[in-house]
Amino acid sequence: MSFTTTIKEEISNIQSSKSELIAELSGYIRNNGIIDHDKIIMTTENKNLVEKIIQAIQDIYQTKVEIAKIENLNFSKKELYQLTIKQNVKTILIDLGIADEHQKYLETVPDYIIGGNEEIRGYLRGVFFSVGSINDPKKSRYHMELLVSKPKEAVLVQKLLNLFDLNAKILNRQKGYMIYIKEAEKISDFLKIIGASKAVLYFEDIRVYRDKKNKTNRLNNMEQANMDKVIATATSQLEDIAIIEENDGIMLLDDKVKEVLEYRKKYPETSLKELAEIISLETNKSITKSGLNHRIQKIKELADSFRKMNKNV
Repeated sequence: MSFTTTIKEEISNIQSSKSELIAELSGYIRNNGIIDHDKIIMTTENKNLVEKIIQAIQDIYQTKVEIAKIENLNFSKKELYQLTIKQNVKTILIDLGIADEHQKYLETVPDYIIGGNEEIRGYLRGVFFSVGSINDPKKSRYHMELLVSKPKEAVLVQKLLNLFDLNAKILNRQKGYMIYIKEAEKISDFLKIIGASKAVLYFEDIRVYRDKKNKTNRLNNMEQANMDKVIATATSQLEDIAIIEENDGIMLLDDKVKEVLEYRKKYPETSLKELAEIISLETNKSITKSGLNHRIQKIKELADSFRKMNKNV
């Protein structure tokens, strides 16, 4: 079962007030329903949603909903249910804010349908039931989308999402308008808004795990980069020492610098900080990283002098 299916099954069991149900049905039918003369036709794979719609239409409008199983052309093994409303269609469409009294389609839902936060949540649930999907955070990148066919509906849905500060954006696609959210925290907030509490727990567990794993990887990469830098620096210093030795130049260094030279050869893979600590410990003479670096620079300057001299010979 996909993560999206799990979410839809969970929120289909939410007990909603009448005004929430009306908003939910409005969002669902606007984005899923086909209005064919005096019929409203809807399709879904979600059996729990089928039962919820049938019960809601019966309770609110005292109207029977016909149900049939049809072939699923989306290569899914799940059965596809077709719901058809043939009675009180005009009343239902007007009440849900889908059409006016002259049966003219309303491009945006009236304000009274989404008059409060709970009704907005209900409407967004209905839209998500119809055209929504969320990637499983365990398997893929963070991504939530609602693929809406009508432009004004897409703008409205984006506006409703952003009332909750979800930073939803719209892309024009061949099949419609994709309203999407990429930020993990915002997707988690959306799940809370539509009432998918179990899905939130799952999503947050995976998100926290992935964040920790990514942080660990970044720290490991940083540690490796630092180690590479230490090795490159030490290698360069050992090359300077080799040049000095090849040219019998050790005698040109003072005792303190000679001491550093010997310790660098003895501990070839240590950082300057570590080397300063070792010298301080073994000689009982304190030396800072800055002081050590100053003596290393004396070695480099002498090595560069020999390189220049050898080049000119």
